[in-house]
Order: sequence, then structure tokens, then C-alpha cells
Amino acid sequence: MGRSRYTITEPDRPHFMTCTVLEWLPVFTRPETVQIILDCRRYQREHEGLQLYGYVILENHLHFIAQAKNLNKCVSSFKSYTARQIIDHLQSQHAERLLAHLRYFKTAHKTDRENQFWQEGVHAELVFSEAMMREKLDYIHANPVKRGYVNLPEHWRYSSASNYAGLEGLIDIDPW
Repeated sequence: MGRSRYTITEPDRPHFMTCTVLEWLPVFTRPETVQIILDCRRYQREHEGLQLYGYVILENHLHFIAQAKNLNKCVSSFKSYTARQIIDHLQSQHAERLLAHLRYFKTAHKTDRENQFWQEGVHAELVFSEAMMREKLDYIHANPVKRGYVNLPEHWRYSSASNYAGLEGLIDIDPW
């Protein structure tokens, strides 16, 4: 079997990745759920050696460029931790309809849990050049503009575009 172009091939080098909520459910319209993502990224930068070069959080998925000594483990712990925290939050808010969707669309082999939050995989792509890094950062930051949410990338609150524009972002990043 050949190597997939969407796996973390060189964990100590930057990778562009996407995490998608199961069935593209719009969960990140709630500031509390976005905060769980931001807090986890902040923790991973401070305690797990994650280098975060760029990110954007949209209503049902997120893109990021990162690297770490053990990037596979960082991504796995990120998805596991945030899924548990977000599901707990949704339960505390009695978001029954959303939770019912997460139960219904859970993949059959996930027998160790009642709900599944993230789609499997991260669609990782090795960022192998300066040009590719710029292309991926531009893509990440342009997402909210293309969707018509904002006129300028740095106006999207849940993105590293403001960091690159010299403004204060919601979390620190490792500028490229």
C-alpha cells in the first residue's frame, strides 16, 4: 500500500490540517465551544511543544498549520479532549437535538462512546516550502471572506489573520 498524501509524514515539519465536525454540524456558532478549541491550543503551545503557525475556526470545521515533536499525538489529544469538553458543554446546555445528531451519525465501530464529535482524520498535508506555507496561510485567512462573513481576513475573530496583520489575536501563534 502506498503512502497517503494526507497523513502526517514528517511530524517535526509543518502540516496543514483540517478538523471537521461530524456531518458538518454548526457547533462553533457558540462562543463557549470556540473557547474550548482556543484554550486547548493555548495549552498545547505552552505544555506540549506545539508550534501553531495559523488557524481559522468556522461554524463547522477548522483549519490550522502546526508542527510538534509528536504531531500525531498532539492532534489526537486535541481531538479527544475538545470532543469530550464540547459534548459535556452541549449536555450541560441541554442541546438535545445536536447531541441526537452526534449519536445518530457516530460511526458504527466507535463502540466505546455514546457520541462522536469529529469526523475521522485530519486531511494533513506536509507544508514543504515557503511558497506553500504562504498559500496555506492565505487560504486559511481568506475562508471567512470567501464565505461573506467579513470584508477583511483580520476582521474574523476566530483566526490568526489579525496576528499576521500586527493586531492582537485571541491566542498567540508562532509567526512564520
